[in-house]
Amino acid sequence: MPDLTRDAEPAPTGPLRGLRVVEFAQIIAGPLAGTLMADLGAEVIHVEPPGVGDPHRNTGPTKDGEALWWKAAARNKRSVTLNLHEPKAQEIAHGLVAQADIVIVTMRSSTVQKWRLDFATLHAINPKLIFVQISGFGSTTSRADDPGFGKVGEARSGTVYITGYPEHPPVHAGFSQGDATTALMAAFAAMSALHQRDADPEFDGEHIDLALFESLFRLADWQVIYYDQLGRTPERSGNRLANAPAAVVNTYLTADDTWITITSATLRSVLNVVRMAGLDESDYQTWEAQRAGADEIDLALRQWVSARTAQECLDAMRAHSVTGDRIFSMADIVNDPIYAEREDIVTVDDAVLGPIRMQGVVPKLIRNPGNVWRSAPTLGQDNIDVFGRWLGMSVNECAELASHGVI
Repeated sequence: MPDLTRDAEPAPTGPLRGLRVVEFAQIIAGPLAGTLMADLGAEVIHVEPPGVGDPHRNTGPTKDGEALWWKAAARNKRSVTLNLHEPKAQEIAHGLVAQADIVIVTMRSSTVQKWRLDFATLHAINPKLIFVQISGFGSTTSRADDPGFGKVGEARSGTVYITGYPEHPPVHAGFSQGDATTALMAAFAAMSALHQRDADPEFDGEHIDLALFESLFRLADWQVIYYDQLGRTPERSGNRLANAPAAVVNTYLTADDTWITITSATLRSVLNVVRMAGLDESDYQTWEAQRAGADEIDLALRQWVSARTAQECLDAMRAHSVTGDRIFSMADIVNDPIYAEREDIVTVDDAVLGPIRMQGVVPKLIRNPGNVWRSAPTLGQDNIDVFGRWLGMSVNECAELASHGVI
């Protein structure tokens, strides 16, 4: 059974050092919430089934047999194995819960109950526990036990329906948007509950219940009132958006076949675009005039951009205080000076692949920043370390549990 000598690793840094998080969670949303906390110093224990581990270990592209997505997704965590079908493993899980500040679960409701990982059971063990439960449809609905993945959450949120062009099908984002926004909301909710715990001596634990469609639904905050007050369903309108803040929001192709985006949100920003495109400013002095002339502005801007190279466009946009930029590919990102100045891409040593690059820590805390101190752990890499430090188990006890298939 692998053991990790903690002295051989860099130490986590950040404002969440000392916070203990246990994940009974797989794939993306729940584990990403934990990774965000781990990036800022929390000790996050990722519980996986022995032998097979989290299915996310085998998703996406590979190099030399190593799943690349997993290397970044599970960074800064410790991996332990528990066969939660076994009562003894459930007892060990409860021991971890007793030491934890936050627990994250993502199984179906019936599995949560069967494995005794429900809020009522864990609250009795640890009354101050913050319990984060993520599911497809919420733990209290008639579909509480139905499976759910992020793309279904995106579809239910209303955001996919309005994404794309009117003559084409709805378009999902090119990444796991539903999972990612749910992870952000879960981490935010957990920090809110932590604040209450630290401020309220009567704090009696918290059950955070998130459905995968809710975060995107909440973030697209104009949808409901638009439908309620105007009686219209927002429809797809390409990059110009169904409810654009101002008259200019679109993407344009330059003379050297580079896509750029130009956007506006104020009267002045639209006038800057109008001036740059060579239109008569006097025709667009009010919100009403700008909205009425949106098609004319868009056409003039498209023609203006198509006659110039990307760099010529960007130089002119800066001179006219027009907001926009090239649409970045990953090749653009890794070579961009602003990304470099922000240190948004870091290099991490991986035991198998050697130096690998991935995103740095976001958000940035200037006085007490987080860090990326390890790539994803191997399956069960931290069994001896975690069970020893958290539960006082000896190496021999761990070996005995492993021989019986418990860990």
